[in-house]
Amino acid sequence: MQEKYKTVAAISKSEEVARLRERAKFNEASALANARCKERLAIAERLIKRGVPIEEIVEDTGLTHKEVGGLRG
Repeated sequence: MQEKYKTVAAISKSEEVARLRERAKFNEASALANARCKERLAIAERLIKRGVPIEEIVEDTGLTHKEVGGLRG
């Protein structure tokens, strides 16, 4: 009986390690996406200050019209 418990405990531990690794990958990907978005917003703000038309900013940054329009606020 104790041997079965050790096997189940080992499986549970390895499953938890795998889950934590997947969570870490997800968190890293989210952080990178967030950083990229912030950088694109910063670029858009600079372009707005230079008087670049919104259509060009949307095309160059990949942001939406709504996102760029929110920066003009």
